[in-house]
Amino acid sequence: MNSAKDILHTAEELRWELGPHFQDEIAAKVSREASALAARHVQHADQPSGISWQRRLDLILTGRWTGLPAMALLFAMVLWITIEGANVPSGMLAGLLVDKIHPWLKALTLNIGMWPWLAGLLVDGMYLSSAWVVSVMLPPMAIFFPLFTLLEDLGYLPRVAFNLDRIFQKAGAHGKQALTMTMGLGCNAAGVIATRIIDSPRERLIAIITNNFSLCNGRWPTQILMATIFVGALAPPAISGLVASAAVFFVALLGFACALGSSWLLSHTLLKGEASSFSLELPPYRPPAILRTLYTSLIDRTLFVLWRAIVFAVPAGAAIWLIANTHLGNHSVAWWMVTALDPLGWVMGLTGVILVAYIVAIPANEIVIPTILMLTVLLSGSSPTDSPGAGVLFETEGHVLHTLLTSAGWTTLTAVCLMLFSLLHNPCSTTLYTIYKETGSWRWTTLSAALPLALGFIACTLLAAAWRLVLG
Repeated sequence: MNSAKDILHTAEELRWELGPHFQDEIAAKVSREASALAARHVQHADQPSGISWQRRLDLILTGRWTGLPAMALLFAMVLWITIEGANVPSGMLAGLLVDKIHPWLKALTLNIGMWPWLAGLLVDGMYLSSAWVVSVMLPPMAIFFPLFTLLEDLGYLPRVAFNLDRIFQKAGAHGKQALTMTMGLGCNAAGVIATRIIDSPRERLIAIITNNFSLCNGRWPTQILMATIFVGALAPPAISGLVASAAVFFVALLGFACALGSSWLLSHTLLKGEASSFSLELPPYRPPAILRTLYTSLIDRTLFVLWRAIVFAVPAGAAIWLIANTHLGNHSVAWWMVTALDPLGWVMGLTGVILVAYIVAIPANEIVIPTILMLTVLLSGSSPTDSPGAGVLFETEGHVLHTLLTSAGWTTLTAVCLMLFSLLHNPCSTTLYTIYKETGSWRWTTLSAALPLALGFIACTLLAAAWRLVLG
């Protein structure tokens, strides 16, 4: 009663202050607010068409029936441009760094009388692994990141979150998880940090645990290389690039499906709860600042990630050379490791070399392919040319690399399972450390590593069994 009297008393005071035109003043204020709102959001026929074309474009890019297909088409186009455009510069880099500089460095070590073991460690191990990283990673990243940054600067990424919001809500996750997964396409550690935009602790934890299902930049070279030299090679040359792009796109789409499925599983088991709602403002489309886009993509992303990969590749290259040239009995340490893991690799449709490479590559996914190639050459004792570790390993069309791997026992099944395992395996050490820092819990960090690894083992084993059952 007292509160009701206070409200009436306040209303009487306002009426006394405004005088006999109390209701007119209120109506005028409402009218002014409505006019201001209409001025911001309603377009008249005689106004410029800047807003109109943006609305028409949004009808396509965020439409109920066109939003997701348009998003898939744009993403597939980015992958196709990346795959097709990276071949020539990759071959040129390999020709320079491996074909020319590597033999020159080997000759230099002989001329100065360097111990053979030290020359092998420095040149065949540390330098060659770094050269392979640069040759394989730099061209795709130099194309993919500018295209991705361009879409970001245009204002398209919030529309991706808008399109995927309903799907994540049904999975018991937060709609903003779409944005964190998009960030994970560049780096999973960055995607984990980006989950700070999610207010709900439960939903933020789901986004953290499942971010590894976004293909980070370190895994794109593996996907692109395997799709190009194995999957694309199954198609006629005229459409091989298109088939390879479709294969990589399917793996990325599978990662999205795994993230949704894992989010649903977590939200109904360990992290039960209702999905919360959020408001998302779609910014207007804007022309990109080309110089800023190039700086952000090439300096902040491409070169930063490439440098990080080289930093990890140098000691990894040394470790690989050491285990391949340190002997226990009649065989090298690498031979014993590969032999021990070969049975498990066969069950998963992989090889012991691939599994050893993933153990060595825990610091960074970027060095998986260089590790596989180095172990294959060192253990088989063969090389595609007269020069050990020659740059033709990265021949533009992949024929020599295909021959090298098939001579080591690889099949199309091996390549497909490698693409699948590249998607479904534990995060790199940087991402794991970031997860621990964000969650403050070894329990959730361990789950973040164990969940994709378990899915990868199950998926590869089932695929390999079905493949052998059907194709023999």
